Amino acid sequence: MKSRLTIFCILAALCFSVAGCNGTKQADQEKAKYVFFFIGDGMGQAQATATESYLAYKEGELGGIGRLSFTGFPYLGMATTYSANRNITCSSASGTALATGFKTNNSVLGLDPDGEKLRSYTYMMKEEGYRIGIMSNVPVNHATPASFYANAEDRADYYEISLQIPDTGFDYFAGDGFLDFNGKDGDLEDIDKIIERAGYTVSYGMKEYEAEKDSSKIILCQERNRKASSHDYVVEQTETEDISLEEMVSIAIDRFSADGKPFFIMAEGGTIDWAGHDNRTMAMVEKVLELNAAVKRAYEFYLAHPDETLIVVTADHETGGLTLGCDNGSNLDWEKIESAWEKNGRKDVMGEKENADLNRSANFGWSSHGHTGIPVPVYAVGVGAEKFAGCYDNTDIARKFIELTSK
Repeated sequence: MKSRLTIFCILAALCFSVAGCNGTKQADQEKAKYVFFFIGDGMGQAQATATESYLAYKEGELGGIGRLSFTGFPYLGMATTYSANRNITCSSASGTALATGFKTNNSVLGLDPDGEKLRSYTYMMKEEGYRIGIMSNVPVNHATPASFYANAEDRADYYEISLQIPDTGFDYFAGDGFLDFNGKDGDLEDIDKIIERAGYTVSYGMKEYEAEKDSSKIILCQERNRKASSHDYVVEQTETEDISLEEMVSIAIDRFSADGKPFFIMAEGGTIDWAGHDNRTMAMVEKVLELNAAVKRAYEFYLAHPDETLIVVTADHETGGLTLGCDNGSNLDWEKIESAWEKNGRKDVMGEKENADLNRSANFGWSSHGHTGIPVPVYAVGVGAEKFAGCYDNTDIARKFIELTSK
């Protein structure tokens, strides 16, 4: 029996041949030189719609369609998210599907259900001459970013996942820091020392980055997480302390675009999911807006290179079972939600019951503290964007990227 990796290579080859069989001119037209892939972790249709509703409220209106940069993209698709062994996926299984084109079991990363290694198309793109950037506003060894470079039987093997970064040869990573910086028991060598010995520069904060940005391969982390194992999204953030997802993407564009070589950027808004798990409506909105700002930056690049750029925005799954409306209510009380957020210093300090009562009183229904199994939207603009219209499985997204970036 052929391995999953062999089958994937065959599929990739078929995509390559199909792209070329209609003539060089068409193949050139279909090739995306600059590719942006944004993943809003936990961002289902309700999360996007709620955020647009909030923006409309701020402008004294009700309907919010088109107020997010990506909901105005010309092509819309819907992708199923189930894993190989569960109706409800986890982020490592969905990330693996998005990065390799194959399903796997929950909690598994970059391996098929039989334990065979799967290969992300990012490696194929690197071989094709693309520069590769992987970034997130959660740790760089968390499930979704790790899906694009690592293989692990357990997504929680964070230290072992981090050790795989140097082997990628990828050009730029950015994120919150590293989970299990010294291993699960804190008795292993600092992970950044190992990574730096292998040829990467690890920069903490913008001041260090500015001094080290000429390094050919770099990992940019938040300054506050030097030697820290993790942080929670409710930690107070300041403009001088934190690097936003938009800034991570801007740095990637600046690093990659100067000489006109092709590039692929995967940027995850990971904290949308964390807010969803806790059913924190206003925090969720702010995290969607953070992703939106990053997409805006990519869209600015697209406007300068419309015939060469592809932008795709989707989610790995929905989190929280959010509904707009509950208990037969017919209006969303954004004033109540926002006032509570401002009163608490724009931080989630409410107890669980108090937060649940607030949501219900403002007509927001949350049915779960976990993930849900509904399909997620896929928004696309640019070269080959029409391929992302329609209904399909999340594994098809990987295959579409292969088709649009192969020579």
